[in-house]
Amino acid sequence: MNEKPTKVVSPDWWKDTVYCWQRLPNKALFFTLFAAWVLLFQFWGNSIFSYVHTPSLFAWLHYLYTVGGENNDSSYGELIPFLVVGLFWWKRKELLALPLQAWWPGLLLLAAALALHLCGFLVQQPILSILALFAGIYALTGLAWGRAWLRHSIYPYFLFVFSIPMAAQLNFILFPLRLLVTWLVEMVSHLVGIGVLRQGTQLTDPSGAYGYDVAAACGGMRSLIAVFLLATVVAFGLLRSPANRIILMTFAAPLAVLGNMLRLLAIIFAAEMGGQEWGNYVHEGGPFGIISLLPYVPGMIGLLWVGRWLENREAKNKSVSQEPA
Repeated sequence: MNEKPTKVVSPDWWKDTVYCWQRLPNKALFFTLFAAWVLLFQFWGNSIFSYVHTPSLFAWLHYLYTVGGENNDSSYGELIPFLVVGLFWWKRKELLALPLQAWWPGLLLLAAALALHLCGFLVQQPILSILALFAGIYALTGLAWGRAWLRHSIYPYFLFVFSIPMAAQLNFILFPLRLLVTWLVEMVSHLVGIGVLRQGTQLTDPSGAYGYDVAAACGGMRSLIAVFLLATVVAFGLLRSPANRIILMTFAAPLAVLGNMLRLLAIIFAAEMGGQEWGNYVHEGGPFGIISLLPYVPGMIGLLWVGRWLENREAKNKSVSQEPA
């Protein structure tokens, strides 16, 4: 008995991609200007040569993302463009349903982005040039596809903010966070009978058996950014009300503090039982690096729970408002 040949079916995502590409107007306009904009920042994007000797803003960013290896608090920045593209794909049907057409006032936005880059280039402030890079791409999308596209793509485009290395600029927030986490660890330790001493951002054993300084990363820099990024994604992905989105995003800071407090408590408990060596082992991640993930657990669980609760509340309020009087 002859078997029928198996029919090869193109994956749905490929058909969807082809359809979206065909549906998108003004592709030549956008991608030509996009290429020119990228080349501008490749060859005239950076005026600081003390870190890495290159005029490329992209090479300068790559250096900041990779210097210091695993201890780099900005290393997540290179992943943000992939996240943004993925979210644009997720919103593709909503965006393609808009009245897409060229919107020439977008040239004014592009000119403003160019002026911002020139200012950053002349005063040697690459942060301004990074903002200009993203602002210019945003302006190009409006120029090619209209004001409605700009309005509906603010999110996920807003997430590009997390690509900007802001560790130095956020020091005024991070130092109080370090003090807060250190104080909380001291208080909880005393409650369970561990007489750890706190001096500034340092936690030490009274007998000198161990001691730790709560650095910026331990105080919340990395987890704060990661949890706030997750909060932004969940807020815009699940919720429609701006007020509920803000409510959810405000949970990022306390959840990040809670996560870092748990990690530091694990280090202190280990050091109390086995001295500095055991504490260092937990500090480095413990078995299979599990402890290094501890700061993110309260954030993920808390944000998803609060986000789902707010989503259900929105749905309930909507159903009540639609009931006939």
